[in-house]
Amino acid sequence: MITDMVRTQIQLTDVQAQALKELAAAEGKSMAGLVRDGVDSLLRARGAVDREAVKARSIAAIGRFKSAVRDLGSKHDDHLSDAFGA
Repeated sequence: MITDMVRTQIQLTDVQAQALKELAAAEGKSMAGLVRDGVDSLLRARGAVDREAVKARSIAAIGRFKSAVRDLGSKHDDHLSDAFGA
């Protein structure tokens, strides 16, 4: 989930803008969303913030903690509801 956004302005060629508009329509996405995807891809390719590495570290944490609750995996919604008093 994206929490903070910074508005910015970019200039595209007519061809780029039209192609992006068509791709956005075909994929049911916004042009801005596709631009963000492209920026993320570029950043990953250049070794900047690597979302996959963050995901891998998160997955590596699975199973590293213990709980006395034996059915947490199968009844996690019930336990979460109890924890939040819902």
